[in-house]
Amino acid sequence: MADAIFSAFVSDMVSRGISFVFEHFGHQQSTEAKLQRLCHMLTRVHSVVEEAKGRQITNDGTLQWLSELIDGEFQGRYLLDTIRSGEHDIEEDEHDGDKVAPPRAFSISVLNPLKRVRIATKDVLLQNDGGVDEIHRVLESLQGISGDLKEFIMLMQNCQPIGRPLPTNIFVDGQMFGRHVEKERIINFLLHDGGGSIGKLGVLAIVGDIGVRKTTLVQHACDDARVRNYFPVIILCCTYAIAANGGTVVLQSKHVIGGADMNWNDPVQLDNGSFGNKRFLMVFEDMDMHKKKMLEGLLPVLRRECKEGSKVIITTKNPRVATIGTVEPIILKALPFPEYWFFFKAHAFAGRDVEENPRLVALGKAIARKLNGSFFGAKIVGGVLRDYPNHMDGVRS
Repeated sequence: MADAIFSAFVSDMVSRGISFVFEHFGHQQSTEAKLQRLCHMLTRVHSVVEEAKGRQITNDGTLQWLSELIDGEFQGRYLLDTIRSGEHDIEEDEHDGDKVAPPRAFSISVLNPLKRVRIATKDVLLQNDGGVDEIHRVLESLQGISGDLKEFIMLMQNCQPIGRPLPTNIFVDGQMFGRHVEKERIINFLLHDGGGSIGKLGVLAIVGDIGVRKTTLVQHACDDARVRNYFPVIILCCTYAIAANGGTVVLQSKHVIGGADMNWNDPVQLDNGSFGNKRFLMVFEDMDMHKKKMLEGLLPVLRRECKEGSKVIITTKNPRVATIGTVEPIILKALPFPEYWFFFKAHAFAGRDVEENPRLVALGKAIARKLNGSFFGAKIVGGVLRDYPNHMDGVRS
């Protein structure tokens, strides 16, 4: 009787062991297949995004679709980057409070996402299920936004190709990281002729907190060849210097682009014929409620002067100032953390291979999260970490 019980017990244990091995092996294969699928999808999405950036997309719905593709691409890249660095820390999503523990045993080449995914058997799936769940979540998200890529590609074929500058290092002064969709929305506003209305001056407000690079975004839009060719005169103004002097309005200009055949003394005096019947773009930075009242007094003068298609852009951190606009404002928020991380990482770890130092990467992410998407903070703090890598613990505290 005892022998029969012992035999049944051993048989049950062996059966359970075999089931565990097969189930565990099946999970490994499933996870590896998902990662391979994710790599293939990222390659496809990246190529479509790059092609779209070389087209002038005027439809706002298509631009929104492009924005979702860009966000999805960075989520996927961030996940692969996390896996590749083999981080040990559990990261907390600040938006929903969920903790995600990245899988530790995969090695993926971000530069070549089709490289074979290598899985270390001793670590896979034994640590926790959080990493596997995150792979599944990101994969489902990418599948959702890229399910109709053929339709998106067909829409792009109807968009005019535009010249794009050669890729440059993000450390070069004057270069902008991200914000492609927002820039195109600004350019679409600027190039719209207003439907032929005489004396109608389009006003666009760019709203965002300090540090989201409102001014940088507008400057890059103004520097676009399409905008330069459309507006013979582009004036960037210091709004605090607006003043009325009898029948003439006087501005303190920060920078004037174009209008070489016109007399642009500083301060600029606006009176009858100031723009010589030329289409103009005027930019007012850092508007507050006081400056808004001053601009409301200036706009009637500009409307008398403006040629069809002339435009005004204002930047502000106060949503109430945006009511002066004639179109919906563009709201700038901090970049999603996956996208911001690559900006910070380039500044903090430039030229260094940090994949073999997961603790360093984890500390870098903890610091980056505290910067709340600040580009200025990424440059300053990232520069310190780049020049003094041994002081990272002190910077974190």
